[in-house]
Amino acid sequence: MNIKPIRNDDDLSAAFKRLEAIFQAPGGTPEADEMEVLVTLIESYENQHYPIGPASPVEAIKFRMEQNGLTPRDLEPFIGPSGRVSEVLNGKRRLSLRMIRRLHDGLKIPYENLLAEDAAV
Repeated sequence: MNIKPIRNDDDLSAAFKRLEAIFQAPGGTPEADEMEVLVTLIESYENQHYPIGPASPVEAIKFRMEQNGLTPRDLEPFIGPSGRVSEVLNGKRRLSLRMIRRLHDGLKIPYENLLAEDAAV
C-alpha cells in the first residue's frame, strides 16, 4: 500500500485509477483497507475543491416528481392551483412557508433544499 495525499487533479486521477483497480477487493484484505483510505482521501479532496451545494427548490421538486412519476397536477395539493404550480416550476414564484411545509411533509423533500437561497426570482 503506497498512499499519498491528493494535492491536485493529477493526483486525483491517479487515486481514481488505483481505486478502480481495487474496488472489488474482499473485506479484510490490504487492498480493501487501501480502498477505504483512498475513498476518504478522494471525498476530502472533492469536497474541498468541487463543493456541491443543495439543489435549488425547483430542482428538488422536479427531481422528486421524476422519482415518483408525478405530474404538475399532482403538486396542486402542496402548492395550489395549476397556475401557481406552473409559476413555481418556471421560477416565477417563490415558495411560501405553507408550500414548503406541505412539500416537505407530503413529498419528503428536505427543508434545506426547499429553503435554498437561490430560490429568489
